[in-house]
Amino acid sequence: MLLDSIRTHINSLSKSEKKVAATVLANPQLALAENLTALAKNAEVSEPTVIRFCRAIGYEGWHDFKLKLAQSLALALPGADETLAQDDLAADLVNKICSRSINTLLDLRNHLNPDAIQLALDVLARANKIEFYGQGTSGIVANDAQHKFFRSGVPTVAYSDPHIHSIAASLLKAGDCVVAISQRGGNAALLRSIQLARKGGADIIVLGPSGTPLAELATVLVPIDLSFNIDPYTPISARLAHLVVIDILAVGLALRRGPEFRKQMQNAQKSLQKFDMQFDSFFR
Repeated sequence: MLLDSIRTHINSLSKSEKKVAATVLANPQLALAENLTALAKNAEVSEPTVIRFCRAIGYEGWHDFKLKLAQSLALALPGADETLAQDDLAADLVNKICSRSINTLLDLRNHLNPDAIQLALDVLARANKIEFYGQGTSGIVANDAQHKFFRSGVPTVAYSDPHIHSIAASLLKAGDCVVAISQRGGNAALLRSIQLARKGGADIIVLGPSGTPLAELATVLVPIDLSFNIDPYTPISARLAHLVVIDILAVGLALRRGPEFRKQMQNAQKSLQKFDMQFDSFFR
């Protein structure tokens, strides 16, 4: 939700802007009900500071921010407490984790920039080769992306080892494309590889938070601004958001290839099903 976005950006805000953020996070419903003057008074800042806060987290101004806050609160599951507790029952886990995932996807749908997706598809469609880089959890997402994209007919590969993607990046050239996947956007090894890829002339698509060192290296940035929770028992919502964006790009690229390519994919799927049937019958 929008509140997660505020938490993500809070460390980059000025001291006075953080006061506004804290006031909104403490009681978002009250912030929604108040006008600009009232919110500024509650936060003990000036009205221009509230406007600067709105712009700092990606909105045009107070009215745009308030509209998005209303939408975010309306879409959030009512009464959903996503905080995990030691004594949670199985039913609690089902409700809380599903609620977190649903709210993450609702937030993604409402804030994902279609123009950025379009630009990313333009780059992918003209690429001679597509490489996916990610480390840790993002490395798992990179492998999932390679599995989805290799059927597009464009050579694809995924690297999660920093030494390997560093070597691979140094071999890229104009016409190639790297999709860099990151939940935080500041991993030193990933940044080095992306710098090498840029030096060779490759296009860079970044799936990650805006306002980060990695985002600054992007040819196309697809911003995914979600809060990152370090609690090991809390699902990493950003991973789910990244996987959905990968699906959007993979389907978009497949549709770009036209009906003939779709027919090829269907034939490949039929061949795989035929092979599976023969394999099963062999062991009966």
